[in-house]
Amino acid sequence: MSLKRYAVNALVWLAALIAGLALTNLLAQTSTKKMLFVFLLLITLAVIVVLRPYISPEQLMLPILYLLIAATFANNAFFTVKLGFFSLFPYRILLLLAAVWFAAEVLKGNSHLKKWQPVQVKGILMFFAFWFCYGMISLLWVKSVTDGVKYLSLLAMGMFFVFLIVMYFQKLDRLLAFYYIWMVMTIFLMVIGFYNHFTLHHLPSSTLYNGPHYKQHYPTSVFFNQNDFATFLSISFFFYLAFFKNMKNSYMKMAGLILALCSVYLIYLTGSRASILGVAAGLALYVFILLPRLFKKWVLIAAATGFIAFAALFSGKITDTFYKYFLAPQTTHDFSEPLPSNVARANLLKNAGHYVLDTYGFGVGAGNVPYYLEHHALFDTDQVVEVHNWLVEIMANFGVIMMLGYLTIYIYLIVVLYRFYKRGLTSRYKLLLEGLIAALVSFLVSSISPSSVSNLYFHWVFLALVIAAVNTFRIKGTGETERFR
Repeated sequence: MSLKRYAVNALVWLAALIAGLALTNLLAQTSTKKMLFVFLLLITLAVIVVLRPYISPEQLMLPILYLLIAATFANNAFFTVKLGFFSLFPYRILLLLAAVWFAAEVLKGNSHLKKWQPVQVKGILMFFAFWFCYGMISLLWVKSVTDGVKYLSLLAMGMFFVFLIVMYFQKLDRLLAFYYIWMVMTIFLMVIGFYNHFTLHHLPSSTLYNGPHYKQHYPTSVFFNQNDFATFLSISFFFYLAFFKNMKNSYMKMAGLILALCSVYLIYLTGSRASILGVAAGLALYVFILLPRLFKKWVLIAAATGFIAFAALFSGKITDTFYKYFLAPQTTHDFSEPLPSNVARANLLKNAGHYVLDTYGFGVGAGNVPYYLEHHALFDTDQVVEVHNWLVEIMANFGVIMMLGYLTIYIYLIVVLYRFYKRGLTSRYKLLLEGLIAALVSFLVSSISPSSVSNLYFHWVFLALVIAAVNTFRIKGTGETERFR
């Protein structure tokens, strides 16, 4: 027996053993939901076994990936199976299934090398691999290994999802299908959001489920809280807006406009100021990229002049505010009253900054910021243990280099997409490029709203779509615009 054949058989038997143990555990608990999960899993595996001889591995993998993308938007709101400290829901189940299938196909032959060779974003994928390896090394100095392992598991799932999408989505039609799946699934999430607002009822996955009555009007949909939902909508808004602008069918244009208005209204209902600012920043960039080249120069000059004038006129107030929140001595507050939101957020940032300096810029280790905020907080955060800022979260956990690397890649993605947009492409490409460019800016601003982005799966789904788009355009791009028509 060849080494590859032996490895494939070993992988299959290992997967079967793990599945057997999981099924035994589920059946022993005699839960109707878990029994249903068992039967659905068995049916899925049976379908794969039956179809395997008749279709190619890629034809079988693509439906799994499309289902995986769609399942991401359901989060863990409707179906969750607890397996000790780990829980399974559709997204994770399909991701694990895709991982096992991908590993088996890699061990069987070198067909995946043909997909890897033309990839034009190898540097980005290598950075993600380095980021994860650094996280593994950071477990040597973390205070809580359990928190670190949990955080790294979320990181690994997100990064592997990006890798899968880059490998299999190297054609425009597949990218557009991804784009449309996002738009369609967002409609269902917005319906749930409006249901939350008007009926004052929430799903069990929401922190507002059976929560205080005065907060019940906030829409949360399938997310943990309203801020997570608002950040998601700050991306979806620009997908609908680009759809409205670039579709020729009047009914489709009207649908795109209505859905864009619905998404921005739901953001308003959540009360997320960061997401509103994110939408405003994205709109400003969107208007800028649509301007004729002649006007862009003058707009940039006007914007720079306005910024300088604003800074000069309000320099005193800006300085006083910065001193009040970041430099002034800490004052105690009455713990019977909540700490003001602005003060709490400033204290979270000050604590995170101290942890970074205290670790010489290397970070406290994967997933350990909440532990430090809970047990080693220098500034009062009113028992809040999440840093509420994605870039600062990366920096505090993994260090300055990882944060700067992530930010560099993020800016690079925006710049590359904009360069392709300037080539004067057809409406199908503009639909994709305009939506992604504006959404990237919007998310970067609105990401200061959620308590943590690490557990927001849509962040990795969005990044996967953006990176796959850059990869596809770079594969096709040889300098001739005709290649894109």
